[in-house]
Amino acid sequence: ITMKVGDKLQAFSLQDENDETINIADYIGQPMVVYFYPKDDTPGCTKEACAFRDSFAEFTDAGVAVFGISADSPKSHMKFKEKYRLPFSLLSDRGNKIRKAWKVPTGLFGLLPGRVTYIFDKEGVVNHVFNSQMRAEQHVTESLEIIKSF
Repeated sequence: ITMKVGDKLQAFSLQDENDETINIADYIGQPMVVYFYPKDDTPGCTKEACAFRDSFAEFTDAGVAVFGISADSPKSHMKFKEKYRLPFSLLSDRGNKIRKAWKVPTGLFGLLPGRVTYIFDKEGVVNHVFNSQMRAEQHVTESLEIIKSF
């Protein structure tokens, strides 16, 4: 299932940085930003995560839950989260199961896991998809523009 605008959220459960299970279906009823990124603590991913961090108050004020997802381990996520004081959950998609299930596009000629952001409304329907490997901070700008319309 390629997740696209108008699609309903495909429920999944993943471990967060605390090694606790997060069931994404529990968040239906509030808007969500779910962003896939290649790897913890790499330049583009750090820029993107810190941009989400720096705008986090705007997301929480709008009642939006933010989740970052990569194949890194919960332990790696915890280090990344602590190093940059990230206020949102990082989910560990070991083996890229969710990435593959959602058919998240790859970046750089298929060499890197893609950097794709999905924005869901309160009903769990995709309202916007933004795919850009190189413009990491643009994911936050796009997300904020969309959630302001909710």
